[in-house]
Amino acid sequence: NGAICIQPCSPSFHGETSFVCEDRKWHMLSDACANLDVQSLFQVRLLEFLPCTGGHSGGGKPSHGKPADGAKHFGAGNQSCQADFSCIIPDILSSPAIPGNIADIVELLKKISQLLSANVTRGKMLTYSRIANHILNSSIISNWAFVKDRNAGSILLDSVNSFAENLLLRNGSESIQEPFIATKGYSIHRNTSGKSFDFSMEFNSTDNITGHVVIPGEELLRLPRASKAISVAFPTLGAVLETNQLDPAVVNGMVLSVSLPEELQNILLTFEKLNKLEQVGAQCVGWHSAERRWDPGPCAVRAHNVTAVVCACAHRRRTHRSFSILMAPAAPWSSVLDYLTRVGLGLSIFSLVLCLVIEAVVWHHVTKTEITYMRHFCLVNIAASLLVADVLFILAAIVHNAALNYQLCVAATFFLHFFYLALFFWMFTLGLLILYGLLFIFFKVTRSVFLAAAFSIGYGCPLVISILTVAITEPKNGYLRSGACWLNWYETKALLAFVVPALSIIVMNLIVVLVVVVKTGRSSVGDGCKSQDLSSMIRVSKNVALLTPLLGLTWGFGLATIIDSRSLAFHIVFALLNAFQGFFILLFGTLLDRK
Repeated sequence: NGAICIQPCSPSFHGETSFVCEDRKWHMLSDACANLDVQSLFQVRLLEFLPCTGGHSGGGKPSHGKPADGAKHFGAGNQSCQADFSCIIPDILSSPAIPGNIADIVELLKKISQLLSANVTRGKMLTYSRIANHILNSSIISNWAFVKDRNAGSILLDSVNSFAENLLLRNGSESIQEPFIATKGYSIHRNTSGKSFDFSMEFNSTDNITGHVVIPGEELLRLPRASKAISVAFPTLGAVLETNQLDPAVVNGMVLSVSLPEELQNILLTFEKLNKLEQVGAQCVGWHSAERRWDPGPCAVRAHNVTAVVCACAHRRRTHRSFSILMAPAAPWSSVLDYLTRVGLGLSIFSLVLCLVIEAVVWHHVTKTEITYMRHFCLVNIAASLLVADVLFILAAIVHNAALNYQLCVAATFFLHFFYLALFFWMFTLGLLILYGLLFIFFKVTRSVFLAAAFSIGYGCPLVISILTVAITEPKNGYLRSGACWLNWYETKALLAFVVPALSIIVMNLIVVLVVVVKTGRSSVGDGCKSQDLSSMIRVSKNVALLTPLLGLTWGFGLATIIDSRSLAFHIVFALLNAFQGFFILLFGTLLDRK
């Protein structure tokens, strides 16, 4: 049936006829190869179905021809095989899916997608799917770990996508289902209300897994003409896609590939989780075919619950056509941590409300001097900012758990970011006020100047930082983190817009504490008697005890939770200190104030 291109089975051949296949020298099967091992024989059988790019020239010399010339040799004399190459199915399905054979089949599928992807009929796609299904079976998926080419999974994904996008649709639709690979296609046009692809596929011998792709109706309005949309689902391929990233990515759903016209970019995908444990987070990602890695850039979590995740993704024909979900690096879950957070937040909100009520009642009695007015003014704004932030924290959790819309989660995160920053900047303002009272005794600041400066620092700086953060990261779907209405950390590092100002203020307020300790220590040391020493220590201790919760020094434990996100101890200490911060403000800022 024409030229049979194989790799040489021994270093030296005698009397063979040479051909040139894609700029590489191959050799024709001859009697010199009598003793072939199983894998070499399998290579011969696979490669004999691929057309050479050159024909027989005689005399043992290679001849060069056009790439299309080789098609003449493919399946010559067998019109059925030429139409859908189904004649190779028995050989492939009868071969064991051992690592060497997996690599050969991946190479075969790559060659087919490169040479025979024009006008893919249902028969061609069915044969192609059956070949791919053979090496994607869940019972042999562990064999992929021993395939030499670590990019074999990525090559297979790209090959299937390239082949499937040329699928011809009969009567406006097509559906080809194998246990471990499924392909669906629909005709689409601008007047369509919206198209969806539903997949329910076997993951292993006992479990099925589902996936759902939706092209919104507003996206279809971009179409200038009638076109088609193709989607391919892989329930097991995610386990063998090896990335170039250092951190191992754990795929927690099926891989869904989508082929759309250039005009269509935004799609919604729903993934059923493989691991449905409550503490497992989710991260929506797209496969970057050029860099061979999971990229969170084009995707964002729209909704998330224990069993499924809804992702909003940007389809990019050249780089991002396949999507899935990863197990997000999640903080350790503990019933103790959950209990501390709930009780602490409840007590914090109650304490902050009580603090503001007390301040309102005694305001005229404790703000008779400029310095006391400024101090209590800072304290009220600290309490108000933390109160609003705590309430927003609860609302953000409700929004996320109820799987409400994405825009509401963005809004909750923006205001949460703003008011937590405001808390820190008002703490910074209070620190500056303390320095002013200690170091600039003879320099007087009017109330109007103080209020202008305080509002600029306390609310102006947080507003600028919050707006810049959402403006820079949201267009790239990198504003929100996976699994919560809060700033992204693992992909775009948007959380730095909160961490850097907070830690900077903590450091500066530590300096304020040191200045206070030095100044009060010097003023207390005079007579040298024990009672004066004891009094000095008490005064220093009160200053430190007051400034530590008020100026956010305890938030330094947040840095530890970022460095070691899986340490339950760090999370418990951080939750304990910060959830009760409202109570600390009431205690040290109000109740222990003798006035």
